[in-house]
Amino acid sequence: MQTTEPSWKTMRPEDCSVAEFHSFMLACVGPRPIAFVSSINGAGEVNLSPFSFFNLFSANPPILVFSPSRRVRDKSTKHTLENVLEVPEVVIHVVGHSLVEQMSLASTEYGKGVNEFVKAGLTAVPSNLVAPPRVKESPVAFECKVQQVVTLGDQGGAGNLVICEVIQIHLDEAILDASGVIAPLKLDPVARLGGNWYTKVTADSLFQIPKPLTTLGIGVDQIPEEIRTSTVLSGNNLGRLANVECLPSPEELALFSAREDLEDIRRRFRLDEESWIDHLHRWAKEELEAGNVDLAWKILLQKKG
Repeated sequence: MQTTEPSWKTMRPEDCSVAEFHSFMLACVGPRPIAFVSSINGAGEVNLSPFSFFNLFSANPPILVFSPSRRVRDKSTKHTLENVLEVPEVVIHVVGHSLVEQMSLASTEYGKGVNEFVKAGLTAVPSNLVAPPRVKESPVAFECKVQQVVTLGDQGGAGNLVICEVIQIHLDEAILDASGVIAPLKLDPVARLGGNWYTKVTADSLFQIPKPLTTLGIGVDQIPEEIRTSTVLSGNNLGRLANVECLPSPEELALFSAREDLEDIRRRFRLDEESWIDHLHRWAKEELEAGNVDLAWKILLQKKG
C-alpha cells in the first residue's frame, strides 16, 4: 500500500479563538447536508433559515436533528431556536441546487418578524400536520414535531440540538426513478463545506461500494503480504479486495493462467520478478477501479513460473 508520512498541524480549542477552531471544524467535517427549516412563533410570525449542523439519527422513531448555534460574536440565539421553544414544530426541507442561492439569501440575519419566504422569493404552502408552512420549491419536506432541545452551552458558538420527530414527508415525484426510489441526480442536493464553499451531486462524483453487511469480507489481514505491501495498490484498492468472502479457486486461477496475454507477460518478464509483480499490480489496479474485483484477484494471484 502506498503511504507517505504526513506533517501534522495539532491544536486544542484553548490554543486559538472560537472562530478559528470553528473554521477548521467546518472545513474538515463535510460535505454537510443542509436543513432548510421553517418555524413559527407564538405570534404567528414565520421564519425560514438554513442549518448545516444537521443529519438523520434514527429510523424508528424517524428522527432528524439540527443545531442553531449561538452567534460567536455576541452569544445571542437565532430566531429559529426561539421559535421552536415557543411552538415546537418545524418543517425541514432538502435544498436542491436550483434553490441554493435563495437558501443562502434566507440565511441573512433579518430582524425579528421578517419573513424569509418573502425575502428569498419562495412560496409558502400550508403544511398538513404542523403550524409552520413548507417551501413549495423544495423537492423534499419533512413535517416534524420537536421532541426536545438540548442546550450545549451558553457561550458563543454553543450548539442547541433540536431533536425532531418526522410525522409526514412530502416528496416531489420528479425525483423518483422508475422503481420509486429517490435518484441522487434528480434530487440534486447541495451540501456545505468550509468557508463559502458548497458542493453538489454530479454524475462524475457518484460511485457505489458494495455494503460489507451483505458479505463477510476476508479482511485486509488475510490478503497475501506481497499484495498487502504493494507500492502500487492504494488503501481503497486493498479495502475492495478485502471485501470478498473467498478467493478464486485453484481451478479458476489455472483457467485464467492459460490466457495468451498472461503467457506473453510471463515471457516478457521471465528474468525480472520485480517488473512482473509491478505489471500485475498495475493491471489489477485498473480492474479494481473499473469494479472488476474477481478479475483483479485472478491477476494478483498469478505466478510467474
